[in-house]
Amino acid sequence: MVATKPEQVLAQQWREILALHARTQCELDRALQQHGLCASDFEVLDVLADGGCSYRVQEISERVHLSQSALSRLIARLEKDDLVERGMCAEDRRGVRVQLTSKGRALHRDALPVQRAVLTRMLVAD
Repeated sequence: MVATKPEQVLAQQWREILALHARTQCELDRALQQHGLCASDFEVLDVLADGGCSYRVQEISERVHLSQSALSRLIARLEKDDLVERGMCAEDRRGVRVQLTSKGRALHRDALPVQRAVLTRMLVAD
C-alpha cells in the first residue's frame, strides 16, 4: 500500500519532532555536564523542585517518561550523591516517596538557567 500525501507529510512531521528531541537532548546533556548532571537527572530534579514536595516514584515516572526500572536506577544514583532522599509512602506502605535534599535544591537552582537557555535556543523560533 502506498502512503497518501497527507500520510507522508504526517510521517515527515513526526521524524522532524524526533530529530528535534534528539538534538535538544544531546545539547542538554552537554550543557548540564558542567553541573555533573545529564538531561534525565535534571528532569527528575526539576519535577521535584516544581512540586515543592515529595512524589511517589510512579508519579515521577509519568512526568519524565522513563521506565520504572530506569527511574529507580536514576533515583538511586541521585540519592547516592545526596541530591534526593527516599522514604516510605504513608498512604501505601509498598510505595516510595522521593524529595529533594537541600543539596539537590541548590544544584537544581544553579543548573536551571543552563537548562532553560538550551531549551530557548533549541525550541524558540527566531
